[in-house]
Amino acid sequence: MADLKDFAEQLVNLTVKEVNELANILKDEYGIVPAAAAAAAGPAASGDVEAEAEQTEFTVILKAAGQSKLAVVKLVKELTGLGLKESKEIVDSAPAPIKEGITKDEAEGLKAALEEAGAEVELK
Repeated sequence: MADLKDFAEQLVNLTVKEVNELANILKDEYGIVPAAAAAAAGPAASGDVEAEAEQTEFTVILKAAGQSKLAVVKLVKELTGLGLKESKEIVDSAPAPIKEGITKDEAEGLKAALEEAGAEVELK
């Protein structure tokens, strides 16, 4: 019974790529076409699922300054370390990147701060 639980845990912890490989083995060697595995492996073939899961660097993009443009300019200045003129140019040229190549946590923190100041922000 313990062996079956271990086997079940191994199955549950398979990655999308491993599920796809398992489905191919079952199909090629045993003639079994697992419907659930085929459905789960379908998006992996296009690479979209894996690309999203592997993203480690994010870009914070200011889409619009909103009603409180001055507050957003001051916040951009504070967050980026740029001068007031450069910060104003970024806000005026929206949509524009604020910070690039940062972690997800840092990006979400910047987004929250900018949205609180009234800006419209996007993460990529």
